[in-house]
Amino acid sequence: MSQPQSDIGLIGLAVMGQNLALNIADHGFRISVYNRTTDTMEKFVAENPATPGGLAGYRTLEEFVQSLKRPRKMIILVKAGGPTDAVIDSLVPLLEAGDIIIDGGNAYWIDTIRREKALREKGLRFIGSGVSGGEEGARFGPSLMPGGDPAAYKELEAIWNAVAAKVDATTGKPLTGAAPGKPIQGGVPCATYIGPDGAGHYVKMVHNGIEYGDMQMICEAYALLRGVVGLSAEEAGKVFAEWNNGVLDSFLIEITADILGQKDPATGKPFVEVVLDTAGQKGTGKWTSVSALDMGVPAPTVAEAVFARYISAIKEERVAASSVLSGPTPVKGGRELIQAIHDALYCSKICSYAQGFQLMREAQKEYKWTLDFGKIAQIWRGGCIIRARFLQKITEAYARGASLANLLLDPFFKSEIDRCQANWRKVVGLAAESGIAVPTFYSALAYYDSYRTASLPANLLQAQRDFFGAHTYERVDQPRGRYFHIDWPEPGRPQIETGGH
Repeated sequence: MSQPQSDIGLIGLAVMGQNLALNIADHGFRISVYNRTTDTMEKFVAENPATPGGLAGYRTLEEFVQSLKRPRKMIILVKAGGPTDAVIDSLVPLLEAGDIIIDGGNAYWIDTIRREKALREKGLRFIGSGVSGGEEGARFGPSLMPGGDPAAYKELEAIWNAVAAKVDATTGKPLTGAAPGKPIQGGVPCATYIGPDGAGHYVKMVHNGIEYGDMQMICEAYALLRGVVGLSAEEAGKVFAEWNNGVLDSFLIEITADILGQKDPATGKPFVEVVLDTAGQKGTGKWTSVSALDMGVPAPTVAEAVFARYISAIKEERVAASSVLSGPTPVKGGRELIQAIHDALYCSKICSYAQGFQLMREAQKEYKWTLDFGKIAQIWRGGCIIRARFLQKITEAYARGASLANLLLDPFFKSEIDRCQANWRKVVGLAAESGIAVPTFYSALAYYDSYRTASLPANLLQAQRDFFGAHTYERVDQPRGRYFHIDWPEPGRPQIETGGH
C-alpha cells in the first residue's frame, strides 16, 4: 500500500530543520524529509514515530519530490550561499511548473532576488522566508517573514500561520506552554507576507541587525552595573529580572537575568566570569550596516554593535594594550544609578529601532517593495530573538501613522525620550568619565541629538569639499537643488561665486 502524499517537504535535517519539521508535523501536516546524509534522516524519523501529521523520510531527492502534493512545496534549510544554490540546482530538473521552493535560511537578500528571478523564468516559484527564534522557536513557534510571489505564499500561508509563534490578540504578549504534540491553540500568528522577491530576507536581516544592537546595549548596561554601581554578577542578574517586569520586558533581558544567576559547574564561579570576552557573529549585522551605508541611511548603533564584536575578537591585543594605555579611575555610584542605567538602555533601544525602521523604509524605495511596518513589528512580538513588550508600542505607532517618518516623532516615543533623556545623558557622561566603553549608548545619543538638530556643522564640511574638490554646495537663501561653487583663490584675494544651476 502506497504512502499518502505529504503537504510539504523539508531538505536539511540539522537542528533547525529537525525542529521545524516536528513543529509542522505537530500541527497535523504530513511532511516529507530528506537529508544528504541518509543515516541522519532515518534516525530522525525513527525517533519521532507518532506526530499528529506524520514524518516520511526519503533516501533520494527523486523520491522526496514525488512524495509531495501538487503544487509541491519544499523548504530548504541548509547553509546559506553555495550549498543553497546546489540544492536548488538539484531540485529544478525534478520539478514541474508552479512548484514552490522555500528558502528558510539566513540568506543574503540579493541572492534571494537572484534566485526568485531565475526560478520564475523556469516557471517555478520561490519564497525567501526569514525564520527567527533559534532552535526553540523552530520547534514551538518562530517569527516568520516570507517574501516572494504572493500567490505562492497563499499556498503556504495555512502552514506558516499554524507553525508560527502566537501572541494574545489584545495585549500582544506571546502565548506560551507549547509542548511536543501539543501546539498553541488560538492567538495571532507571528507570520505575514512581507513583499516581493528578497523582501522577507531583507526584513529578517534588519531584525538580526537590531538584535546585534539589543545585545550590545544590554552588555553595556551590565558593564555599568558592575563598573560604576559595583554590583556582583548575581546582583546584576536580579536587576535585569526586575527590569523584565517593566518597559524592557523582552526575551533578551529575561535570558540575561538567567545567565547572570548561573554558576559555572566546574568552578562554582559566576558562569559569565568564566566565558572568554570574544564574541562571534554570522554576518547579518555586517550586512545590515553595509546596506545602510550603500543607501545612505544613518544606522550607527547597529554598526557600533558590529564593531564592538570586532574589537572583542582582538583579545590578545587588548590584553597587551591594557598594560600600556591608561584611563580614568571609574566613578563610583550607589544603587540610585540603577534607574538611570535602565533609562539609558531604554532610550538607546528606541533609537536603535528607529534606525532599523528607517533603513527598511529606504529599502522599499530602492527595491520597489511596499512594506507594512506595523505588521512587521507585530510579527516580531513573539517567536523571534528580539521579541519584547516594546514592539507592541511600535505596532501602535504605525497604526497611528502608517507614513511615520521616524519612530522618534511618534507621540509615545517622543514622550518616553523626554521622560528619560536626562538619565540617559547622565549615564553616557559617567561612562566617559569612568573609561567604560559604551559605544551603542554613545552612538544612539549622537543619533538622537543629530536628528533633532535643525542646523548641523555639515555646512563647514561641505565648504571644505568645495574648497579642495570643487564639489559645490547649496545655499540657505536659495531653493534646494541649486548648486554653487566658489573659485577659491590664493589667500588674501577675493572669492568669486559661480553656479546656481
